[in-house]
Formats: sequence, C-alpha cells, structure tokens
Amino acid sequence: MSDWTFFGISFAEPRWLLLLLLIPILSFLRGRIGNAPAILYSSTSILEKIGKRRLSRVGDFLTSLSYFTLASLIVALARPQLGQTVTRTHSSGVDIMLVLDVSRSMLAEDFTLGTKRANRFEAVRMVTEKFILSRPNDRIGIVAFAGRPYLVSPLTLDHNWLAYNLERLRIGLVEDGTAIGSAIASAANRLKDKPSKSKIMILLSDGDNNAGSIQPLTAAEAAKALGIRIYTIGAGSRGPVPYPFQDPFGRIFYRNVEMGFNETVLQQIASITGGKYFRATDTRSLEAIFNDIDRLEKTDVEIEKIALHHDLFGWFLLAGFSLLSLELLLSLTLWKRLP
Repeated sequence: MSDWTFFGISFAEPRWLLLLLLIPILSFLRGRIGNAPAILYSSTSILEKIGKRRLSRVGDFLTSLSYFTLASLIVALARPQLGQTVTRTHSSGVDIMLVLDVSRSMLAEDFTLGTKRANRFEAVRMVTEKFILSRPNDRIGIVAFAGRPYLVSPLTLDHNWLAYNLERLRIGLVEDGTAIGSAIASAANRLKDKPSKSKIMILLSDGDNNAGSIQPLTAAEAAKALGIRIYTIGAGSRGPVPYPFQDPFGRIFYRNVEMGFNETVLQQIASITGGKYFRATDTRSLEAIFNDIDRLEKTDVEIEKIALHHDLFGWFLLAGFSLLSLELLLSLTLWKRLP
C-alpha cells in the first residue's frame, strides 16, 4: 500500500487519483460536441451549428455538478485519511562520561581551527561538541579537571544543554595541576549505578598526574571492576610548542616551551579497562579519534512508527452522492429539459 500526503491528508490508494485526469478530457470533448438540441426539426440545416454553441448558464451549472460528483467519487476511491504518524524510538544506549583536562598546559597553541592557530582547549571543546551532537540516543556527562575534578554536567540526554555547558567551560576555574586519578574516580562514580548496555569514559589529557589523592592506575582498576571501559587521548604535539605569556603591562607574547607528558600512564589506563589509547597531535587527528570512538561504541536504536489515521472516504462518498442527487433533482424539476 502506498501512502501520498497532501496538506495533511494522506491517500491509502493514491492510484485512483489518476482518474481525475479524465475530467478535463471529458470537459474538452463535451465542449467540442456540444449539447443535444432540445427541439427536433424536419430540416436541421438552419440549426446545424447549434451543437457547437456555448452551453447556457443552467447547462454549465448542471455539467459542473456532474464533474464535481465524479471528482468526489474518485477521491473517495483513493481513501483519504486525516491523521499523523507517531514515531517512538527505543534505544539501547551507551552511557558516556567525557573527562577533559583544563589545566593551564591546555593553553599551548599547537592546534588549528580553520586556518587560524588555536590552543588545545579550544580545539578539544569544538571536536567534543560535534561528538556530543552526533550521539542523540546516548546519555553523556562531563567532568573537567585540573588540580582537582569538578562536574560540568551529569549524564543527560539533553545534548543542547550539555553543549551549552561545554561552551561555558573555561581554564582557570580551579587550581592548576593534573589530577588524572581523581578525575577517573569522579567520573566512575557517576557511571557506577547506571543500568546501561555499555559504560565508557573518554579521558583527554596533555600532561602527567601531579595532583589529587588517587593514583591513575588505581582508579583504572576500580573503573574496570565497575564495568567501565576507558578510552584515553593524549593531546598535543611532540617537542617545544608555542605557549602564551603575559608581561606586567598585560601584553601577550609567546615562547616555545617543552610540555611534560606521560604517554605511558594513559596507555596503561586504557589497557587495564579494555579500552584504547590514541594520540592527537593536531585538530584533524583529534577529530579522527572521536570518529573512531564513535564507530567502536555503537548504540542500538529501534524505531517504531504508529499510524493514527481517521478515514475520510465516507465524507467524499456522501458528497458525491449528494451532488448526484442534486443534479438529478434539478434536471427533473426546475431545469427540466424538453422533449
């Protein structure tokens, strides 16, 4: 069964609508032939052109009634319906905590946005927002960390609100440092009691654990016990990178600085929890990493469509028979023709 919709009205059998094309053809042929003369003559030579003359207003009205009758019956055959289709989405989603490093080392400008140089934090925020909006059926939360972790957003399906909070995130909201272990523990605490198909954590950092009271590998073991898989991302290019400094007059200048980075710890965290380690040296590789994680952690989505339709063919059928009755009544009474 095909289903065509016009102005909110759908047709369950739209093929019947093709018969509507016959109406202008019938109208054309009737205009060419003309109406039959009402009075008979022994000789019709003087009236030979009467059949090609224009119909009277009464004739036009009755003819229009017959055309409207035919159109109504054809539309009734096409089964018009008024209503809507309700779509219900059932998803076996993935709970995701994004754990983002916002220490001051993330101000290093070795990434780009478009053609302009950008710092690591700006690039991470842009790519993370794309990732969030690409997974509408998953609950996602954000924990940011520097010298200590803090909750940016709990797990939520309101991804527009989540993206808004991500946009408000800034470097320098807490004391500086890199508390990787404490950040993992904080995010794991948000995931531990959630009944979901899969629980994952995406940890992004550009430094070495130098703050907090929990060691990264200890936190990773705890996450593993809770069934949480951790994907780790090491952000930043190797070697000296341009880093902004401010002089006493408020002017910004740059120096190439060697950033300390413990890649081994991030590799071990991923290995312990059954995740995977990635290295992002620029914006393009960071986008590719998030795309890889998106493919690795798929969400099962089942879409159910429920049609709520009210049939209207009875009304068109009634209209057709009413017009037909009116035409017959007028042609046999008020506008009766002779002989």
